[in-house]
Amino acid sequence: MEIYIKLFEVLFPVFFVVGIGYYLGRKSPKIDTAFITNFAANIGTPAMIIYAVTSTGITFNIFADYFWYYLLAIILFSIVGVITLYILKTKDIVRELPPLILPNTGNMGLPICLFAYGSQGLGVSAAISSLIILFHFTLGVFLADRKFNFKVIAKNPPFYAIIFSAIILFHEIELPIFIINTTEWLMYATIFLILMSLGIALTRLKVFSLNKAIFSSISRMIIGPIIGFLLIYFFNLNGFAAGVLLIQCSMPSAVLNYLVASIYSPKKIVDSVASTIVVSTLMSFITIPIIVFIALKYFS
Repeated sequence: MEIYIKLFEVLFPVFFVVGIGYYLGRKSPKIDTAFITNFAANIGTPAMIIYAVTSTGITFNIFADYFWYYLLAIILFSIVGVITLYILKTKDIVRELPPLILPNTGNMGLPICLFAYGSQGLGVSAAISSLIILFHFTLGVFLADRKFNFKVIAKNPPFYAIIFSAIILFHEIELPIFIINTTEWLMYATIFLILMSLGIALTRLKVFSLNKAIFSSISRMIIGPIIGFLLIYFFNLNGFAAGVLLIQCSMPSAVLNYLVASIYSPKKIVDSVASTIVVSTLMSFITIPIIVFIALKYFS
C-alpha cells in the first residue's frame, strides 16, 4: 500500500499543474504563453540546470555516466524512429524524426524524478535533460531545417549553463549560498510554469493524422521504456539513478519539438509533429504511472 501512496504523491502534483494549464487554455484560448517560453529558455532552464547539477549531491562521474547512457538511448531511439517512419512510408523522415528521439525529459521528466527520488533524482535527471536541451538546439534544429545553424547554439543560454555546471562539478567548486538559493527558486518557478504551459499547449495542438500519430506514439511510449530496461540490464545499473534513467526514457515527445519545427519546417511537417506530441502525451497519462510504479518498486 505504501508504494501506491508514494506513486500518488509523485504523480498528482505533476498532473494537477498540467490540468491547471489545460483549464486555463480552454477558458482563455488566446492566453499568451510567450512570456513562459522566453522565461524558461533564457532564465529558468539555465537556473534549473545549474542548481540541479551543482547543488543536489551528484558527482561529476554520475553526471558524465548518465549523460553518455542517455546519448546511447537517443541513438537507439533514432534507429527505432527511422524504422517506424519507414514503415509508415513517411516522405520526409529526417524532419519527422525529432519527436521520436527527443522526449519531454524537462517539462515532465524533471519534476517526476524530483518527486520520486528527491534532490539526487533531480540531479541525475538534470544530466539527462541537459543532453536533450543541447540536442534540441543542435540536432533538433539540424533535422527540422536540414542544415546546421551554429548561431542557434551561440545564442542558447542553457548551452552555457551546461558547460558552466560541468566545470563546477568537475572541479568540485562549492557555489555561494545566494546563488544556490536563487537558482533553486527559479527552478521551482520554472517547473510550475512549464508544466502549466504543457497543459495550455494540449488545448492548442491538433491531431491531423490519428493512425500515424498513434503508431508513432506507440514507438515513443512503448519502445522507449524497453530501451531504458535494456540499458539498465546491459550496464548493470541499480538504485535511484537507474530508476531516473528508466523514467526519462519513458517520457512522451517534447513540446519543444513543435516549437522548433514551427520555425524551421513546412506546415505539413509541423502538423505531423504536433499530432505525435499530443497523442504521446495523452498516452503518457496511462504509461507513466506504470513506469514510475516499476521504478519505485525495483530501483530505489
